[in-house]
Amino acid sequence: MLRLVRAVAVAIQALLDVILPRKERVVRIEQYVLEDLSISPAEQEACGISITTLLSYREKAVEDLIRAVKYDGSHQAATLLAEVLAEYLREEIASLRSFSTRPILLIPLPLHPERRAARGFNQIEFIIEKLPIEFHDGSLSRIGRDVLVRVRETRQQTHLSRTERLTNVKGAFAVSDLASAVDAYAFVIDDVTTTGATLAEAVRPLTSLGVPTCALALARA
Repeated sequence: MLRLVRAVAVAIQALLDVILPRKERVVRIEQYVLEDLSISPAEQEACGISITTLLSYREKAVEDLIRAVKYDGSHQAATLLAEVLAEYLREEIASLRSFSTRPILLIPLPLHPERRAARGFNQIEFIIEKLPIEFHDGSLSRIGRDVLVRVRETRQQTHLSRTERLTNVKGAFAVSDLASAVDAYAFVIDDVTTTGATLAEAVRPLTSLGVPTCALALARA
């Protein structure tokens, strides 16, 4: 019976692909598995802080997955990227707990409310939501969705020079939940980093309060 259902589903999808062709990227990401991604944690100094990245955006599979989350709202892409994140975080959290009892907070880089409303979701928060339950319930960590806020709208960083990027995000973030942050170890997480200006500015309000913080991006451009 299950084989029949699958066969019917494949046939229906094939018919739909003829009538309403899906984006090539959407088709490609259905084939990706964790083994297709070269997970290579690396640290880079940027804007006075160290940023850890896990993947290279120059790899086609990585670009496909991140763009599929951002522009297509793909649950499948978000789930696979969450697997990458979980694999890294498990080791890091285990290492941290060997010398610290601080609770772990995973903080998605916030969007300004207007941009979030226009897009409908925050792509890195969408990915973090796909992490296994132990990253949500305190067993390993908790998600600090509202710990950081973006207090002013900024221009898109993509076409700005390095100097313009630094100026653009200056003072754009603030801590809104001091009680959750002050005794924690925080991971501030973004999807892609280029110059590191945005992540550097995002962690600044936390580090100024003495909160030990790791700036983490899924991919480096």
